[in-house]
Amino acid sequence: MEITYLGHSCFLLDLGGTRVLFDPFITYNELAGSIDKEAIQADFILLSHAHQDHMADAEYFATKDNAAIVASYEVCEWYKGKGIQNVVHMNIGGKVNLPFGTVRMVFAAHSSVLPDGSYAGNPAGYVIESADKIIYFAGDTALTYDMKIIAELYQRVDVAFLPVGGTLTMDVYDALLAANWVNARRIIGMHYDTWPNIEIDHVEALGAARQTGKELTLMQIGEKINL
Repeated sequence: MEITYLGHSCFLLDLGGTRVLFDPFITYNELAGSIDKEAIQADFILLSHAHQDHMADAEYFATKDNAAIVASYEVCEWYKGKGIQNVVHMNIGGKVNLPFGTVRMVFAAHSSVLPDGSYAGNPAGYVIESADKIIYFAGDTALTYDMKIIAELYQRVDVAFLPVGGTLTMDVYDALLAANWVNARRIIGMHYDTWPNIEIDHVEALGAARQTGKELTLMQIGEKINL
C-alpha cells in the first residue's frame, strides 16, 4: 500500500492498483501549493463529511477522472444534482464491496453541512478491509466510545488515520487513546497545521506517542510512504 499525503486530511492510497483519494482539499490549502492536481489520478473519492476542507476538490477529480464519490446518501445526492452520476451512497453502519476491498462507514462525532447550507447527513469515518491491510480513516471526530466497536469487529487495525490538531477535532492525546480503542499501533496524523488554531508541536506529539508505545507518523505534504 502506497500512501501519498496531499495536506490537511487528504491522502491518496494505492490499494492493489486502485487509487483511493480521501477528503480532497488542495486548491484552497495554502500549504499544498506544491501539489499538482492535474498529475493526481483517482478511481474512488471517499468523503468523510461535507465541510469545504474535506470536499473542495471532489467535483474536480470526479469530473477529470470519472472517479466514484463514496459518501453519505445526502452528499451523493447533492453531487448528482450537479451532474455527477458515479456515486456510491452510504450511511453509518453500511458496508460496500469495492474493487480495492470492503468499505464500512462508521460513526464520527463532528458536524457537516454542504456549501449551499443544505443538510449533509452525518459525518463519518471509514474502515477498509483490503487484501492485506485493515485501515481506519476517522475523518473529523472527537474521541468517542463508538470507536471501541471497531476493535470488536476487527482483530486489528494496521494503520489509523486520526486527526491530531485539536480545537476542531481530537488532539494528539485523544488520538493516542483512540488508537488504543481501535487496536491500532500505527497512527498517521491528519488535520493539523493548516491554520493557526490547529497548529501542533511535532516534537511533543511524537514524544507522547513514543511514551504510549504507538508509532505516530506526521507526513510532509507530497511525501509518499509504503506500508
